Amino acid sequence: MAATYLDKILERHREVAAADDRPVERLLDEARAMPATRGFRAALVGRDRLGVIAEIKRRSPSKGHLNVDLDPARWAAMYERGGAACMSVLTDVEAFGGSVDDLRVARAACSLPVIRKDFTVSERDVLDTRIMGADCVLLIAAALEPAELAAFHALAIDIGLGVLVEIHDEHELEHALAADATLIGVNQRDLVTFGVDHDRAVRMAGTIPEHAVKVAESGVRNSADARSLHEAGYDAVLVGETIVTSGDPVAAINDLIGEVTQ
Repeated sequence: MAATYLDKILERHREVAAADDRPVERLLDEARAMPATRGFRAALVGRDRLGVIAEIKRRSPSKGHLNVDLDPARWAAMYERGGAACMSVLTDVEAFGGSVDDLRVARAACSLPVIRKDFTVSERDVLDTRIMGADCVLLIAAALEPAELAAFHALAIDIGLGVLVEIHDEHELEHALAADATLIGVNQRDLVTFGVDHDRAVRMAGTIPEHAVKVAESGVRNSADARSLHEAGYDAVLVGETIVTSGDPVAAINDLIGEVTQ
């Protein structure tokens, strides 16, 4: 199989993780001493409308610059005003132009639960996610061995983090369920071609057990996409590019929500 952009990013993250010799026990103590998190999964449950997880995203490997100069505090406040259920913040520096400061500033500017959007490859990454103040961690099934996925998921739950497990297909869904995932995201974007496959996302919605909260990720371009995904059974959509390039995030979020509640 051809190398994907994810492979290249993961190689770099694993190099950094391998060089990290900070004592895990010290980080664990620090993580457990953090204030209670905002309930990320709870914010998406029992809603009478589609939940929007609005993302702060400056750039992407496929599209380049999206909104590199955005003010995370201002955008977070607009996300909340627009009716977003949760917020996602990129902290990957090299590929996405994000930062830990973006997450901290954005979270302080609103009351929304926040997921750290990054490439988690070690237990220290999980602990750092809690320590920096995030409410939820992203675990990408395609980036982890099944044993790593299960171990990181258990660690995150132990320290009070929500966990969004991202999958692409039925095989990865099996790994997510084996790790006891109850918040599952289906990435619509192909890792090799960058193409968006809505049909696969719709198919996958029917294979995810009802006890899990279902999130559609990537490639949600407009209200029609949001509506079709909601009708397929998704509880929420995670949207970055469409919102950060809209010029009016409040209106963009209202549009995504409004079309599916009519």
